[in-house]
Amino acid sequence: MNICIFGDSITWGASDSDKGGWVERLRVYFGEKYDANVYNLGVCGDTTDDLLKRVEVECKAREPSIIVFAIGINDSQFVHSKSDRRTSIENFKENLSKLHSAARQFTEKIAFVGWTDIYESKTKPVPWNTDRSYDNRSIQKYDEAIKRFCSEKKLKFITMNGVLTLGDLTDGVHPNSQGHEKMADIIKPVLEDFLEIR
Repeated sequence: MNICIFGDSITWGASDSDKGGWVERLRVYFGEKYDANVYNLGVCGDTTDDLLKRVEVECKAREPSIIVFAIGINDSQFVHSKSDRRTSIENFKENLSKLHSAARQFTEKIAFVGWTDIYESKTKPVPWNTDRSYDNRSIQKYDEAIKRFCSEKKLKFITMNGVLTLGDLTDGVHPNSQGHEKMADIIKPVLEDFLEIR
């Protein structure tokens, strides 16, 4: 049983020096309890445009029974030099549909993870790139688009609304070890439900 989890730096496990992020926690848990392989396919900085370039190739190599998308916060990022979001909300919605279509070639067990709030005083701009900023208003708008898309397609949407506190963030965006643990605890039962549908 292979589980592919696609995403960005939060999926990859950034800022968790303790156990390597929420996906790594799930990899250990499901490997021990269910003999399932969890693949962390998070790439730092990725948007939905970036993910669309690799999702089918990654899936073909692993033949997943379950696919989880935890992607999009970088799409909502404001780029000051072009006075616009990295991905417009219209293109973002189109990309969600394309990701879903790509995933359905391999499985019907597909879930999307919602986004956590960020600490705006540390993200306007972000310290690693002063040309870019995050704000909660835009994050919520894009997150709502994912939620609505999942509702229309009858997909599982795993909300992260209210899961993390500001104390669970390191740089205003990325969860610390405690934050990653909280995320893993929310996502774990959803994957277990998928595993029981056989």
